[in-house]
Amino acid sequence: MATLAERCTKMVEDVSPPPGSVPTTSLPLTFFDIQFLGSSPFQRLFFYEFPHPTSYFMQTTLPSLKTSLSLTLQRFFPFAGNLVFPAPPQIPYILYTQGDSVSFFVNESTADFSHLAGDHARHFQEFQLLLPKLLPAIASKTSSGCIQKMPLMAIQVTLFPNQGISIGVGFCHVAGDGRTLAHFMKSWASIQQSQGDLTCLNNPLPDFSSRDLIEDPLGLASLFMKRKWNFEDLSNNPIKKLRITCTIKRSQVELLKDLIKKGCVEDNGSEPVSISTFVVTCTYMWVCLTKLQEITVTQQISSADYSDELSYFLFAVDCRGHLKLPATYFGNCTIARTVAVKRSALIGETGIVVAGKAIGREVMETYKGPLKGAERREIFKSRHPPIMVSASPKFELYKIDFGWGRPRKTEVANIGSLGSLSLFSIAESREEEGSIEFGLALAPHELDIFNSNFHRTY
Repeated sequence: MATLAERCTKMVEDVSPPPGSVPTTSLPLTFFDIQFLGSSPFQRLFFYEFPHPTSYFMQTTLPSLKTSLSLTLQRFFPFAGNLVFPAPPQIPYILYTQGDSVSFFVNESTADFSHLAGDHARHFQEFQLLLPKLLPAIASKTSSGCIQKMPLMAIQVTLFPNQGISIGVGFCHVAGDGRTLAHFMKSWASIQQSQGDLTCLNNPLPDFSSRDLIEDPLGLASLFMKRKWNFEDLSNNPIKKLRITCTIKRSQVELLKDLIKKGCVEDNGSEPVSISTFVVTCTYMWVCLTKLQEITVTQQISSADYSDELSYFLFAVDCRGHLKLPATYFGNCTIARTVAVKRSALIGETGIVVAGKAIGREVMETYKGPLKGAERREIFKSRHPPIMVSASPKFELYKIDFGWGRPRKTEVANIGSLGSLSLFSIAESREEEGSIEFGLALAPHELDIFNSNFHRTY
């Protein structure tokens, strides 16, 4: 059999659910989905050690990967379908029809696998060769007017001969959130490990029926539909940023919790504050990135003017529990919450405590109702972009094993390509239970400044 390199630089095939296994199905969008219309594709990378040559991969691994993906798409069929934009004022919807598929790219790379799967600074563009490109929307005319159809997912498997494998996933965020993608990947890995024996699976089926139970008393669907849709893929733009991964160890997490608890006691605050691992680690990143912004911005404006501004922090709340939906609900079910604190308070001596109380109180508010205030558009009155966290340690992505062991590394690959938003990802640590790792993209001149803030003693 010809090697991958002899056949072509990059192969692409269409992988569909098994023929006849899924009927034509349309899914309406909820307001949770509609809020992501026009957003850039979400991209995630998984790196696995794979000490085998190209011939083994082509003869053994690749065929089974395609078979297991087909069986997984039988369960998660919307990912093989399209996002349909009918003529206004009709609302877009997801449609699966017989023969719809996911574009499946296969590539071979001579790059250094260990370098790409490391924690140190790597150029953003190095990851782009490992990621699939979603096909553009296609316009067609019908009796009811012009419609557009946009594919929802593409996958790329890249082989590093005798080193490793990367799996890059790109998908339209309208189709689902991070929990949905994690469920899909765990199911694919489980089916791959079981060699297609669906009776051996531990992962439950995705839930589609609960979509009809989601109500919209605040009229969020109408509000989100009024936003301008932009189908430009920002990941195509040249970006001169470096990707790094940094970790807060379990012992440091406990120190942060103690610090914020002590600050709450001294403040005699009566409002309840959540002091979870998520809260304290996001607190630390918010302070570090605000200090980074302060140094870069105050080179252009006065420090006094800058310190009086607010710093905004955004985090997504999973609403499945609040709405009594199953954890396996397929689709988006998150809403953004915003916290604002004066920059002067964040960069001061008690910045960790101030930020921790602010995030912790907002988390407590979400328990009362995460959708409260969602109808109000947030206006960020600041010269610098808000800071936002993506993903969650609860996704347990380092448990996704295709039979090659746990991932060596997983990355939210499109961090750094999302315009002005200052975004970092959060995940559980692969190395130590209770530790947390972050992924972020920085300009080269920001790297040393950030590291000096992040690795300081507290």
